[in-house]
Amino acid sequence: MTDVTSAKSARRPHHWRRDLIELAALFTAVVVADTIAKTVVRGADGPYLLVFSAIALIATAAFHTWWARRHSHAPPAGDPGGSGHTPLPSDTGTGEPVETSLWRMRTTVRDAPGSLAALCTALARHEVDILTLQTHPLAEGTVDEFLLRAPTVLQANELTHEIAAAGGSSTWIERADAHDLVDTPTRLLGLATRTALDAAELPLALRQLLGRCTIHSLPAVSLTGRPTGETAPVEGVLEETVMRLRDPNGGAITIERPYLPFTPTEFARARALVELDARLGPRIPRSHDVLTLPEGNEITVRRVDQSDLVAARAMHDRCSERTLGLRYHGPVGDADRYLSHLLSPRFGRTLAVQTASGRLVALGHLLWDGDETEVALMVEDDWQRRGIGSELLGRLVAMAVEAGCESVYAVTQSSNTGMVAAMRALNLPLDYQIEEGTLVITARLGSTPTRSRLPYEEYQQAER
Repeated sequence: MTDVTSAKSARRPHHWRRDLIELAALFTAVVVADTIAKTVVRGADGPYLLVFSAIALIATAAFHTWWARRHSHAPPAGDPGGSGHTPLPSDTGTGEPVETSLWRMRTTVRDAPGSLAALCTALARHEVDILTLQTHPLAEGTVDEFLLRAPTVLQANELTHEIAAAGGSSTWIERADAHDLVDTPTRLLGLATRTALDAAELPLALRQLLGRCTIHSLPAVSLTGRPTGETAPVEGVLEETVMRLRDPNGGAITIERPYLPFTPTEFARARALVELDARLGPRIPRSHDVLTLPEGNEITVRRVDQSDLVAARAMHDRCSERTLGLRYHGPVGDADRYLSHLLSPRFGRTLAVQTASGRLVALGHLLWDGDETEVALMVEDDWQRRGIGSELLGRLVAMAVEAGCESVYAVTQSSNTGMVAAMRALNLPLDYQIEEGTLVITARLGSTPTRSRLPYEEYQQAER
């Protein structure tokens, strides 16, 4: 439609009959006013009547203006919003905003006509707005998953009671946030993209896909080189609240969610992500940052994986027994056995510091430990006290925040003053637990740290 056509269609049609009627009414009003004026003026009380008439007209006009202003906000019939749109759920009939909250709710209903309508009617009675809806068909019944916006005064137990009265069972509800407003296909495509770019993203993608759950990667071979017997069929196994999938790196991925059984739809989505990971093979982002130390030496910080195993073992050989002991908290001879596990993207992310000659001189690990996240550092003896450890720690914490982790913890010895100082320099709330010389420091992230990396002056102060 062109602009000219739109402008023409927006005009009101011209009616000549209406103009003729208005002109006749004007002449009639003039004649009547002239007749009344002559009659009033010729009478004995004419002037008084004229003044009183003027006052009455002014009062009538004032009343009409007040009445029009008072009712000017009333929407016209058929337009509840007054401007062609329906009022938001947070608006009441008085026009005052109502505070609302987001909820994620899942319930099971009978697979029969009208079951979903009964749930929607129960929600509407409490002014609950349904933002998104997913259905998960089961052998018996259907699982409906909602994203709801409800008045804050409405409690979870009240909502659950109403859903049960409407025919819902096994109802689960929890608070949601703005991130849940993304529609499901978009969210799945985003998770697939992240998994395709970085193999370490698979556990995080599975957790975001399935909600609150615990994910364990169980290797096929133990650190001592013995088979663990952990495996899973190619098609995977679904058992109520436990899901087992074959790990492309060998072994199995076990996902547990004790509060809510998995549906076949969720199982199929999780298996599709694992199959995507298997087809793409080992991969990590190849970006790197070149930094200059205070003394002028250039270092490169980059992601590493199991392809860097030889260089990492060579760094072990150059480290002292004390450095290895502070890092691995056990027999120094077993240190090399952990490297293959630590460098696997399945168990986390690893950053390395590389010199201009290509030699690795430091490693920093961010390890997925079930529902928790561990950070660990090791710097070669000749490169300690130069701020390298704090640089790695700041970057690892920034990665943890990006991954949505609520906290990170470091296990070290109470005598490792460098690690303790580096954790303090993060400027985050810390919790300390010590038992028989082993110190566990937990940093509560909460929100993005004010700095992902500290200035070198603070690095040096932290490691002294």
